[in-house]
Amino acid sequence: MKVLVIGGDGYCGWATALYLSNRGYEVGILDSLVRRHWDNELGVETLTPIALIQQRLQRWQDLTGKSIDLFIGDITNYEFLQKTLHQFQPNALVHFGEQRSAPFSMIDREHAVLTQVNNVVGTLNLLYAMREDFPDCHLVKLGTMGEYGTPNIDIEEGYITIEHNGRKDTLPYPKQPGSMYHLSKVHDSHNIHFACRIWGLRATDLNQGVVYGVLTEETGMDELLINRLDYDGVFGTALNRFCIQAAIAHPLTVYGKGGQTRGFLDIRDTVRCVELAIANPAEAGEFRVFNQFTEQFSVGELALMVKKAGNAMGLNVEINHLDNPRVEKEEHYFNAKNTKLLDLGLQPHLLSDSLLDSLLNFAIKYQKRVDHKQILPKVSWHRNYGKPQ
Repeated sequence: MKVLVIGGDGYCGWATALYLSNRGYEVGILDSLVRRHWDNELGVETLTPIALIQQRLQRWQDLTGKSIDLFIGDITNYEFLQKTLHQFQPNALVHFGEQRSAPFSMIDREHAVLTQVNNVVGTLNLLYAMREDFPDCHLVKLGTMGEYGTPNIDIEEGYITIEHNGRKDTLPYPKQPGSMYHLSKVHDSHNIHFACRIWGLRATDLNQGVVYGVLTEETGMDELLINRLDYDGVFGTALNRFCIQAAIAHPLTVYGKGGQTRGFLDIRDTVRCVELAIANPAEAGEFRVFNQFTEQFSVGELALMVKKAGNAMGLNVEINHLDNPRVEKEEHYFNAKNTKLLDLGLQPHLLSDSLLDSLLNFAIKYQKRVDHKQILPKVSWHRNYGKPQ
C-alpha cells in the first residue's frame, strides 16, 4: 500500500513515516519544511539536533534498504499538490501537515491568520484533489481532543446521540475549542465531514491527545534519525517540557492551579494508531472519529510524577504555579471515551517510571542545548496582541 505522509518532517509525521516504511508500506513524505522556518522566526531550537530531511532519509535507506520519496512543497499550493498526488498515486493520505501550536496561533492576528489559512486551506485542497482524481483514497487526518474543550458531560468519539422534544438523532459532538489553532481543527472536521457526506469520500479523524516521548524503534536506530523534542513555551507540550525543565534544575512550569485534565499518549502509540486506521479504512461516504489517547492526567499530576522520578534520580525538582497565560478552566470534569482504537487492536504503552526515566535521561544528555530564555511562556490569551520578545 502506498501512503503519503503530509508533514512527514515534523514530530508525529517523522516517527509515523519511518514506522510505516519499516512495516512494509511504500511511503512518501510531503512537507514544506516550514516548521524549521518557524523555529528560526521564534529563535528556538528543538532539544535534539535535527539533520536536513534529505540526510535523514538517506540514513534511513542506508540502514534499512528502504527508500522514502520526498516532495518538498506546500499543500496550500493546489497545483503542486495535484502534481505530487499524481506522481505518487497514494492509497492513503496521512495528514499531519498543519501548524500545531496553540500558543503560536495566539501570538497575534498575523499568526492566527497564518494558522487558519495553512490548516483550513491545505485540508480543503486535499479534499478537492481527492474528489477530482482520488475518490477511493482514504484520508487519515490528525485532529485534536482540544476540539471538544472541557464540557461538563462525557466526551464521546466524534458523535453524540441526543433526544430533544421527543425526537432522537446522532449528531457531531459539540465543539468548544480554546485557541485559534484548535478552532482551525474544528473547521477541518466540519469540512471533511461535509466532503464525506456530499461527495462520498472516506476519512478518519484522529482526535489526538497530548503526545509525549521521543523514541520509537525507528527513530532510536541512529542519531541522524532522532526526533524533535520541544521544550519552549510555544511548541513544547506538557510532559516533554517538564522532563527537560527537571533535567536543568528549572522549576516545573504549571499554569494556574494545574487541574487542567487532558488525554495523553506515547509517540509509539501515535504511530500504531495511524497504522490501525490505514489497515481498517473507513467506508465510502463515512467520516469516522477516533479519540486517540490512552490515559487522562491533570497537568498537576504530571508535574508530581516528574518530580518523583527526578528526585529518585538525584535531581532537585521543584514545582512552580505560574499565572495561567491561557483562558481555560483550571478545575473541571473530564471523561472522554477512547474505545474505538482499542477495539481495533491498540495495545497502549502506558506512562511508567521507566518511560519517565528514559525521557529525563534523554533531556540530561542534551541539556547543553537548552536556551533558558525560551522556557517560560511568552504568549498570553488575555487580550495580549504583542509578539513574544
